[in-house]
Amino acid sequence: MLRIHNSLTKQKDIFTPIEPGKVKLYVCGMTVYDLCHVGHARVMVVFDVVTRYLRAIDYDVTYIRNITDIDDKIIARANDKNEPIQSLTERFIAEMHQDADVLGVLRPDLEPKATESMSEIIVMIETLITKGFAYTADNGDVYYDVSEFADYGKLSGRNIDELRAGERVAVNEAKHDPLDFVLWKSAKPEEPAWDSPWGRGRPGWHIECSAMSAHCLGEHFDIHGGGQDLQFPHHENEIAQSEGAHGCQSVNYWMHNGFVRIDEEKMSKSLGNFFTVREVLAKYDPETVRYFILTSHYRSPLNYSDEQLDQAKNTLTRFYTSLRDVEVQSDVRWQDDDEFGMRFKEAMDDDFNTAMALSIAADVRQALNKAQESADQRQMSYLAGLLYSFGDVLGLFQQSADIFLTSGDDDVEKIESLISQRNQARVDKDWARADQVRDELTTMGIVLEDTAGKTSWRKI
Repeated sequence: MLRIHNSLTKQKDIFTPIEPGKVKLYVCGMTVYDLCHVGHARVMVVFDVVTRYLRAIDYDVTYIRNITDIDDKIIARANDKNEPIQSLTERFIAEMHQDADVLGVLRPDLEPKATESMSEIIVMIETLITKGFAYTADNGDVYYDVSEFADYGKLSGRNIDELRAGERVAVNEAKHDPLDFVLWKSAKPEEPAWDSPWGRGRPGWHIECSAMSAHCLGEHFDIHGGGQDLQFPHHENEIAQSEGAHGCQSVNYWMHNGFVRIDEEKMSKSLGNFFTVREVLAKYDPETVRYFILTSHYRSPLNYSDEQLDQAKNTLTRFYTSLRDVEVQSDVRWQDDDEFGMRFKEAMDDDFNTAMALSIAADVRQALNKAQESADQRQMSYLAGLLYSFGDVLGLFQQSADIFLTSGDDDVEKIESLISQRNQARVDKDWARADQVRDELTTMGIVLEDTAGKTSWRKI
């Protein structure tokens, strides 16, 4: 029985979809003005696994991840680069897709863009004005009137009076209350703008997701996800907008993944302490990065360091070493396994506990090693198939063991030649030469493994 930690109720709730057998999932995506960093990668990988698992337990999932392609930061970056906004956003959308694909992240079913959702945004703002939840200010901007939404703060647990006491209204702002937030910004010179009943302008950030989620999934859907930093104010404001406009609960389960941290600080572009996905992938295999992300429960902080990634690489290497040269039983399904499969399901049903799921995969690997010691080919084949079946959910073990263990080395031909020379030296009982070649390979960062009359190799 799947339980999801619901940020709205502050507890693990039994998951019951609105429509039996179907799940509607919306995740806040990227604001496309730069390359993705590891924090973005965590969001993509976490909800990729959520989607994979829901489908593995036979739910028909509709997964939506939006793209914010108009925003203050986008405008500023385009101006800095003297580049048209659409050119900038299209370029970084392509870069985002490249990073996601390399990390094994499945594409969402739909990726709505803010700039292509203006009609839905404008209709929602009109509805909010008509229902008394929004007003047009003297400067032409449209604001949401937080005082009109009685449940404001229910997601983040924040008290509206305390929030108001900590805020100040700038002299040039026309909003009525410090907590009111903008729905529509009146046009500024040389900024992109769209026609609306309130004059030319562009939407505020928060209204985009309310409009796009309702358009793609309906007024009431199952799961809304995103990073912990979005819980307030973005998701709090989404609830106010969506429920104010539609008069019903907008989302049943709110999921938030924890921060990626460096030196006890959140990784972010604003702090300048981030690593792009490209920078990390220049040093580590994509599956290593994905494995590293999944070693921590999605709600917990993820501490980024080379040491942690090296550990993930070493662990993943042990998995692939066990899988190497094993004939895999291709029809194995973890759902059919009484022991390991049941434990795997219990872990994933417990709020998508990938850290525990990986520990169960490690138990399968140990059982595979024992089967190899006893030369139980049938059991070896089955357990290897079971690991690959787990991998279908986790997005791991997606390549052949040989490719993982040897890829990325430009000296493959030289390595293979040296191994042949060593093997010949061993046949000739020239042990000094065999040891000399092995030492040379070790210097190159190559580990040799002699099993059943065959020598295989892998990178350290």
